Amino acid sequence: MNTMTTVTEVLNHLKQTGYTVDFNINDNHLVCHDNSIQIHPDEFVIDKHYRFEGATDPGDEAIIYAISSTKHNIKGTLVNGYGIYSDPKIDEMIKSLTEKASPLKGPSI
Repeated sequence: MNTMTTVTEVLNHLKQTGYTVDFNINDNHLVCHDNSIQIHPDEFVIDKHYRFEGATDPGDEAIIYAISSTKHNIKGTLVNGYGIYSDPKIDEMIKSLTEKASPLKGPSI
């Protein structure tokens, strides 16, 4: 079994499986600087995420999101720091996506 233990290994694996775009965040949408595509939260899904915790250095903590958009026929990655190094804009977008994807729960009977 091949276990990926570094951010670089995961990014290389994702690139080999079609996640070739390096996304960035701008206000409330993702951007791809290679082709100037802007992707809004209702136009993409997070297929998988990978979390890395720095054993000795909090600066080594990161989350990689594997993202795809069928509307734009594009797949790529978004990397965010973790903990105190996280980007609040990315955190807010991920939170809104998680809340959107969660089924509404009614009252217990």
